[in-house]
This record gives sequence, C-alpha cells and structure tokens, in this order.
Amino acid sequence: MRFLRYFPASLLLGGLVLTAAGCSQNSAADRNRAAESKPQKPVAVKTVAVVQEDILRSTTQPATVHPFYTAAIQAKVHGYVKDVQVDIGDVVKAGDTLAVIDVPEMARQRMTALAQVDRQLAEEEKAKAGIDLAKANVQAAEAMTAEAKSNLQQVEASLAAVEAEFLRTADLVKRGSMQPRILDEVRKKRDSEAAGKVAVTSAIESAMANVNVAKSRLAAAQADLKFAAAETVIQQRQIEEIDELIKYATLTAPFAGVVTKRNVSPGDLVSERSSGAPLFVISQLDKVRIHISVPENEAAQVDRGDSISLVFPSFPAEEPMTVTVTRSTASLDPSTRTMLVEAEVANTDGKLMPGMFGQASITLSTKLASNMLPARAVRFDETGNAYVYVVSSEEVSVVPVTTGIDDGNTIEIVSGLQSGQTVIDAHLQRFKDGQMVRVLNQP
Repeated sequence: MRFLRYFPASLLLGGLVLTAAGCSQNSAADRNRAAESKPQKPVAVKTVAVVQEDILRSTTQPATVHPFYTAAIQAKVHGYVKDVQVDIGDVVKAGDTLAVIDVPEMARQRMTALAQVDRQLAEEEKAKAGIDLAKANVQAAEAMTAEAKSNLQQVEASLAAVEAEFLRTADLVKRGSMQPRILDEVRKKRDSEAAGKVAVTSAIESAMANVNVAKSRLAAAQADLKFAAAETVIQQRQIEEIDELIKYATLTAPFAGVVTKRNVSPGDLVSERSSGAPLFVISQLDKVRIHISVPENEAAQVDRGDSISLVFPSFPAEEPMTVTVTRSTASLDPSTRTMLVEAEVANTDGKLMPGMFGQASITLSTKLASNMLPARAVRFDETGNAYVYVVSSEEVSVVPVTTGIDDGNTIEIVSGLQSGQTVIDAHLQRFKDGQMVRVLNQP
C-alpha cells in the first residue's frame, strides 16, 4: 500500500486498460486457433465437364479496297501532246480518247512510203511488159524453129530424089548408056543438096537455142515481176506499221473506268522510252477487289467460298457487308508470313474507293474439334489470365488455361485441360489447391 501511494491515479488506470486489452487479444487469437483446428465442412459445388465439339473458326484481319483493274497509260510514240480530253475523276468508256499526240514525222514517213509503193507498182508494170516481150520472143524463136524444121524436110526430100537420080545415073554410066560427065553433074547436085541439109540442120539448132534464150528471158522477167511484187508488199506493210504507230498517237481508255491520275498537259514532250510516271491511270471501280492478309497459322484453313463479313469505319451506321473468298495466292509472302486473300465486290454505286480501309472477318470452312467449357466456368485473375478449378476425387486444383474462341456462352480451351475433365461451375467463392468440396452433381 505504501508503494501505490507513489503512482498517480492516471497511470494506474492506463495499466488496467492495457492489461484488459492484452487479455482480450489473447482471447481472439485463441478463438481463431480453435476455429482453424476445427475441421471445416466441404463446400457444396456443381461441376461441368470439358466436352469436345466441332466448331467453325474465324479470323479477323485488316482489309483494303483495290480497283478491279488498273491500267497505267504510257506513250508509244515520240511527240508533243496536242490535246488532253480528260481529267482526274472523269468516267470513261472503253475506247474513249484520253489525249492526242502530234507526230508530224510519222506523217512524212507515211507519204514517203506511199511514194515508194507507187514506184514499186511501176516496177511491177515494167516487169509485166518484160514478160510479155519475153513471151513474144519465145513465140518468134519457136516459129523460126518450126520453119527450119519444115525446110529440113524439103531439103531431105530433095536430097533423097537427087540421091536416087545419082544411083540411076551411075548405073547407066557403068553400062555405057550415058556419058560420065552427066554423073559428075548429078554428083554435084547431090553434094549441094547434102550441104543444104547441113545448113538447115544448123539453122534448126540455132532456132532451138534462141527458143531457150527467149524462155530464160521470160523466166527472168517473171522473177523480176515477183521481186517487184514482193517489194510492193514490203512497202505496203511498212505503211501499215506506220499507220499502227500513228494510231498510238491517240491515247484511249482500255476499259470502262475512272481517271484516277493525270500526269500530262498540252504541249508536253512525251516519248515511248520515258521511264517517268504514267500519263494517265485508269481504274475500274464498278467492281473492286478486297485484299486481306491472313497470318500463316490460319492461311491453310482459308478456302474459296468462305464467308467474309466486311465493315468499314467510313460507314459506321451500315450493316456488315457479306461476301465470299474469290481467290488466294496459295503462298506466303516471305516478308510478312501472310497469305493474300481476295474477294470481288460489286461497287456500282462507287461507294468503295481504292485505298479504303476496313476489317474482314473470315469464317473458316474447316471444322476443328476443340475442348469447350461454359463461359461461367472460366475465371480470370487481375492480369487477365484464365484459370479453372479442376475437381478430382472432390479435391480442387487451380489450373491455368489458354482460351480461344469465345461466343459469350462457351469458351474454347486451347491448352491446360483434357476432354472429360470436370471443373467447378459458376460459384461465388474462391478456392485454393487441395481444398475439398462436395459435388452436388455428376456432369
């Protein structure tokens, strides 16, 4: 009692409070230890099983609008631009004139070629006249040959008569019925007729040689005619070539479309060897191509006819456009490891413009068997990683999973689970590894 007198009343009160608080904390800790040591009842849960289903996959990729056809118009001839008849944005039909190039040199070349054709035609006429002359010479030589042959027949007949007379006279002289001088006269006559035959024979040979010469000249004249005719054809072909080049002086639209570029003005010097920008670019826009680059891991699953849903930021209020895959390159671009997929889209209203950006969702026609779970059975942590509570022998295991397709009702489990495994269905409570549960159903 003597000791208490030396301490103020406030210190005594504080000591009592601390003593009471310490007793209270010790009591709470004892109760927690008692609660932990007391066995907890397993939580009642419902489970669902991982099932394997055939699903249609889809891939969503950027899409770009391209003209159906694009033609870059270049000059084929050298000259100055005389007239430009279209400008950017103009709608043209196939064959419409775009511009005209002045080519006076070609016009001069054409006139020269026409003069050469006239000269060759004159050469043809000359060759024809030479043929006619050669034919006349042949006929004359053949007539002389025939005349010589006729003379030969006469000479041969006269020679035969003289020969017979010579033989008769020789016989009479031998018998003495006629004087020898008469035989000499007949012999001279016979020799004269024989010499005449030789002369006529030579004339025949000469006439036949003249026939051959005339025929050779006729063949030469005919060859000259063929040569002149061939030269005429060559000159005419050159005129046709010049005419074709002159046609290139008028630039025309190769197909119906829109002038999307114009890089020429009247007075510009253009040349076929120019390596600069094209004079005009014509784009066919009544039908366009949609280009979609599909990644390597999905490229093999894209087939012709697969459905494509197209949306464009330029038309946010419009419903998605549904088209189909028209074709693909069937190979990957080494620089991007993507495959180009193309869809043809009618664009009669001209709404879709080249270069326009959109988004394409391709429904892949290949069905794949996938492990599926109800969406409510998949949880996500604070970082967005997915996990499930796997139940085996009423013991819980927290298993991370990789998800795929999510349609709002079911989620594809790409990895982490096998078909037939059971997981806890929707539940408000969190579970931990090794926790025991009581399964209310058998999925």
